[in-house]
Amino acid sequence: MPDNRIKNEAQYEALRNQGYSKEKSARIANTPDAGKKGGKAKPYEDWTKKELYAQAKNVGIEGRSKMDKATLIKALRSN
Repeated sequence: MPDNRIKNEAQYEALRNQGYSKEKSARIANTPDAGKKGGKAKPYEDWTKKELYAQAKNVGIEGRSKMDKATLIKALRSN
C-alpha cells in the first residue's frame, strides 16, 4: 500500500533496497530534484576502510572499531 507522505515512491523503495533507513529514504524521496544535483562523492564501495572508519567516527557511529568494510558501509547508509 503506497504511503501518501512519500512523494517519490519508486526512489524511496530503491533507497530502502540499498540499505538506507526508512527516515533517510523518506527525506531523500521527498526532496525536490533529489538525485539531480550534487553527487560528486564516490560511492562508499570505492572508499578505503580507513576512509569509511573516519566518516563513521565523524557521524558518531558506535562500535565502528569492530566493523569490517561492508558493515561500516551499512552503518553509514542507515545513519
